[in-house]
Amino acid sequence: MHVPDGFINAPVSVAAGVAAAAAVAVSLRGARRELGDHPPATAGGTPTRAEGSGGERTAPLAGLVAAFIFAVQMLNFPVAAGTSGHLLGGALAAILVGPYTGVLCVSVVLLMQGILFADGGLTALGVNVTVMGVVTVVVSYAVFRGLLRVLPRTRRSVTVAAFAGALLSVPGAAAAFTAIYAIGGTTDVAIGKVFTAMVGVHVLIGIGEAAITAATVGAVIAVRPDLVYGARGLTTRLKLRVGGVLVDAPAAAPAAAPVAARSTTKVWATGLVTALVLAGFVSFYASASPDGLEKVAADKGIDAKAEEHAAKDSPLADYAVRDVADARLSGGLAGALGVGATVVVGSGVFWAVRRRRTAEPAAAGASAV
Repeated sequence: MHVPDGFINAPVSVAAGVAAAAAVAVSLRGARRELGDHPPATAGGTPTRAEGSGGERTAPLAGLVAAFIFAVQMLNFPVAAGTSGHLLGGALAAILVGPYTGVLCVSVVLLMQGILFADGGLTALGVNVTVMGVVTVVVSYAVFRGLLRVLPRTRRSVTVAAFAGALLSVPGAAAAFTAIYAIGGTTDVAIGKVFTAMVGVHVLIGIGEAAITAATVGAVIAVRPDLVYGARGLTTRLKLRVGGVLVDAPAAAPAAAPVAARSTTKVWATGLVTALVLAGFVSFYASASPDGLEKVAADKGIDAKAEEHAAKDSPLADYAVRDVADARLSGGLAGALGVGATVVVGSGVFWAVRRRRTAEPAAAGASAV
């Protein structure tokens, strides 16, 4: 759903850019809390410092999540005759690393795609961040948290809620784009028809988004539930049957987790290798059909004033390495380079955010003295 240059007029593009910048600024502040030191809840619901802090786990994972989203977005899957879809990633990022950090993850991906790969207009970057980053995160996380309030407090519930949140986030983003186009579209088209077409095809894409999100969240929960932001504090106290009545078991004394158990190295390395394989190899077999927005734009005529991308001469434009004749090798190298660039930039951003967060208490203590 990458909006190209020329779809939205200049005033609305600028307004969307201001809104996106404000959302990123708010997310930077919120991400400091999500990436900061805060211990998870024990079985009795009481936080313990011995179990390790969430921030030291979330910070390295956030850069990896951005790289994984970049890789999976290269895997267009068929959803209807002549139409394909791809992961948007807002739901996945919000559930794995938190909603504020999730907005930053998607924003990093969109920035790298726009600058390096000429994917998504540069003047439309604010529109893309708003639609693909902010809207998907807000919709998915609201649905996710709402369902967790009524579902049993189990890991399976997290996966189910992730599926539902991701499913609804995609047509939500399609509706948001239609609203922006209704205000600032550069062609005169029937907005009702655009809305019906956009939401209709993106409901189908949402099923793929939901499946990918649920599978990924479920896989991480299976091996390291402590790394899933949306699953924090969901453990419940063990129940014992006493005299035919279920009662809470006494809370066990917290034990310090070994350093190896807190390490994210193995998960990080596995995730990075997976992203490289997806972008560098599997992407060659992705659907070549236009995605939902491209198909609707062509059918309804909203692409009549589309403009060439400012980065069309980039060495990696269109996810291919210039001067590499072999299509498989060219696409694979471009994908691998994209994953590497995204994980470096993303990790740098999140480490900087976390360092500022951890520096704040020290500065406050020094000023108090």
